[in-house]
Amino acid sequence: MHCLVSDSKWWNTSAIRGLPDVPVSPRHLARRNATQALYQWLVTGQAPGDIESKFISDETFASVDLDYFRHLITQVPHYQDELERRLEVFSERASEKLDPVERAIVLVGAYEILFRPDVPKKVAINEAVQVAHVFGAEQGYRFVNSVLHQLAKSAESNGDDEPPG
Repeated sequence: MHCLVSDSKWWNTSAIRGLPDVPVSPRHLARRNATQALYQWLVTGQAPGDIESKFISDETFASVDLDYFRHLITQVPHYQDELERRLEVFSERASEKLDPVERAIVLVGAYEILFRPDVPKKVAINEAVQVAHVFGAEQGYRFVNSVLHQLAKSAESNGDDEPPG
């Protein structure tokens, strides 16, 4: 499997549901690729390390923040149970019932909201919504925005913005 983000249609965001072409940062590309890798992990059960090697061997991966990509694909699975427990409060469906693409997107967003104090919560939500516009179902971005917005509000009111242990 190679990285879908490397396919030319994914670089030109104006070709996707009318979104304007915008420069994308290496960290944004790391989130996009991590979402794809985590989708693969959720669907196939492959180890993140096995999936990583297939992504980073793609020649267009040079513009991706590799350290952040690696961080996300190791830490999101590590905290999956905690993330899903916290997300289920704000979703009408159990995590296992979610579309695997949207599940991967909200897991990345939730991880950033809860365990990455260096990433502003609004940025984490906005990035997840952008990724949902690219990879999610037509209205999937609304679900992603709603769930992550509620999670961020809850985290702010509870002071939850530090990694456990």
